[in-house]
Amino acid sequence: MPDTAKTEAPRGHRKERVGKVLANKMAKTIVVQVERRFPHPKYKKVITSYAKFYAHDEKGDAKVGDVVLIQETRPLSKLKRWRLKEVVEHTKEDPSHTAAAAAN
Repeated sequence: MPDTAKTEAPRGHRKERVGKVLANKMAKTIVVQVERRFPHPKYKKVITSYAKFYAHDEKGDAKVGDVVLIQETRPLSKLKRWRLKEVVEHTKEDPSHTAAAAAN
């Protein structure tokens, strides 16, 4: 009889979304806005729809404005069902903005 404890079963396909970080004020949590574009069923005009997802960011890598890849996971809390897979693109910070914020 083969021992199934040693061989790990392959994970099922998990949804992935690319979006922009709106907030990172919570501990280990980011809010990601995902854009979805689709034609209207009847009028065929392209509609842009937005959805907000709460995602788990264990290391705190993502900053506001970053483009990130999130992956579906088991429920982690009341609202969190996604986790950060990678930061696709970091935001370029304006040095004059950070210097002005530090002066205040």
